[in-house]
Amino acid sequence: MHALRAVQQVVERHLEQGSDRLDRPTHGVASGLYRGFVYNRCIHDGQALGTTLFNFGQAILNYCSSLRQHALPAQCLACSAKAIAANLCEGCRKDLPYLPEARCPKCGVPSLFGDVCGGCLTRPPMFDRALVGCAYAFPLDRLIQSFKYAGNLAVAPLLAELMLTAIEGTPLPDVIVPMPLSPERLRERGFNQSLVLAKLLAARTGVALAPEACVRVRHDEAQSALPWAARAANVRNAFVCTEDLAGGSVAVVDDVLTTGATLNEVARSLRERGATEIVGWVAARTLQPHG
Repeated sequence: MHALRAVQQVVERHLEQGSDRLDRPTHGVASGLYRGFVYNRCIHDGQALGTTLFNFGQAILNYCSSLRQHALPAQCLACSAKAIAANLCEGCRKDLPYLPEARCPKCGVPSLFGDVCGGCLTRPPMFDRALVGCAYAFPLDRLIQSFKYAGNLAVAPLLAELMLTAIEGTPLPDVIVPMPLSPERLRERGFNQSLVLAKLLAARTGVALAPEACVRVRHDEAQSALPWAARAANVRNAFVCTEDLAGGSVAVVDDVLTTGATLNEVARSLRERGATEIVGWVAARTLQPHG
């Protein structure tokens, strides 16, 4: 109501100013020109008023957000208790599904004595290695699902922190490339979760971000809906690298690594454009069920 009243006052003010400066024409072309002049002035002032109101509203929202962050304790994403860091409480942080130290140096799956696993020996991947934060298991799997499918962006800093821990002490790449989505999947989901993580990692590491360096040129069924054995064929030749990466090293950012088929195909496209070293930076690794 206050905004409508303000717009009405703008119109009345211009009409009054017009009557003070000249006699307002009431007939013919002159009347139309005069009304057009007043209308345009009202629109101009109305737009300025709208911008002012919008900025004022944004300032209130920013203030409330800042007040909440400083006045209220952060809640744990998993159990709603008081969080200590990265939106997790101490108990839930201890319960995260950390991977054992002995892992395949290629794909990150747990392996005896940290040797290259049988899968990577049989079919060497196109990427050099995958650095993984945790296993894709409770409670992290639920958090990733809420981030990926429900837009819970509060989970992103936690995943980025786990990934930063995983890459600590390793050489930084020349460029960071997020795992691309097809346009159809992007419209369906509303955002690319890998790009969100890539932006956080680029800001923390200082490595250049290349969000368009690799694109998905074919829309296929979601990998999560397919059996493991069918995933490689589902993404074969689905990606194209659009930049010259000759002699460069690349980190491909993704939220979950399962069979490695998608990362492998992205790495293939990057190799074709000259990338010499390709590392996967991944938040969580799905472990193949036993039995």
